Amino acid sequence: MIAEVVPTLYSTVSRQFIADWLAALRPLCSETEYLSFLKRAELMADQDPSQGRVTLDQIVCLYQLAAVETGDEMMGLWARPIRPRALQHLLTSVREATSLTSALYRFSTFWNLLLDDHQFTLKEEDSVLVLALQPRGEVPVHSFGHMLILKLAHGLLSWLAGQEAPVKEVGFAFASPAFAQDYAVIFPASVTFDRPVTSISFDLNKLGPVQMRSTAELDLFLENAPRDWIFTRSREHTQSLRVRSYLSQTEWENANLTEAARSMHMTPRTLIRKLEADGTSFQSIKDALLQRDKLDETQRQSG
Repeated sequence: MIAEVVPTLYSTVSRQFIADWLAALRPLCSETEYLSFLKRAELMADQDPSQGRVTLDQIVCLYQLAAVETGDEMMGLWARPIRPRALQHLLTSVREATSLTSALYRFSTFWNLLLDDHQFTLKEEDSVLVLALQPRGEVPVHSFGHMLILKLAHGLLSWLAGQEAPVKEVGFAFASPAFAQDYAVIFPASVTFDRPVTSISFDLNKLGPVQMRSTAELDLFLENAPRDWIFTRSREHTQSLRVRSYLSQTEWENANLTEAARSMHMTPRTLIRKLEADGTSFQSIKDALLQRDKLDETQRQSG
C-alpha cells in the first residue's frame, strides 16, 4: 500500500541555503544575541552548514526575531540597513496599484530609494515583464538576499492577485550551488544561474487583475512575514516538493513515477506536466537526492 504524502513534513531547504544569511546576520549583534536567535529558532549553532535541513517555520522564526531585534529588516544582506516599518510602507504603496505591472513599478521605485549597492530596472519586451537587480559597481553577492528580494516581489504580486502569480523565469547572478534543487521549493518556475544579473520575469498575458486588499489583510501579511512572500505555495506546495516528500518516505532509489503519481491521486501524464511547470522532472529530483546522498557519504568518510 502506498503511503499518502503529507507535504508539510518535508517543506525544507538545506542548511546551506541560509548560510550567507547567517554570515550577514552575525556581525549585527553580539555573539550572545546571535546564539539566542538560533536557539529560539531551533537551529543548531555548531551544525555543519553542508548537512541538515531547515524548515519553513525555522526560517520564518529566525527572520521575525532578527529583523526586529537588529533593527534591519533585511538583516545585513544589503549595504544600507533597511529600517523598521520599511516593509509596511512598501505594502501601503503597492496596495494602491491598479495593476500588477504598476505594483512592480512601485516596488522597484521603493527599493531604488533604499538600496545603495544595487538598482532595480523594470522592462517590458514582447509581453514579458522583467524585473532585474543591477549591481552598482563591484559588490558582494548575498545569494539569500537576492532570493529574498525577488521572492518579496513575487509574494507581493501574489498577495495583490489573490493567488500565486505565475512566474516565467528566474535567473541569479551567481554560480549554481550544490543545493540548487532547493530553489524549486521557493520558485514556481525554471531557475537558472550564472546570469549577468539577477532577475525575475512574468508573462503579461498570464498576470491577472489586482484584488482590493484591506488594512486588516495588510496587517496580517506583515504579521506573517516572511511566510506569505517566501512560501507563496505554503498551503499548496509545488509538485516537485510533493515528489521529494514522497521519495523521502520510500526506498526512493527504486521508486517510479507511476507509483508517485498514484500516491498523489493523479495520472503519470499529469504529474509529468505539473513537474515541467515547476521546471523539473521526476528523474531530476531523484538525481538530486542521489547527489545529496553521495555528498553526505563522502563527508562522513572524510570526517
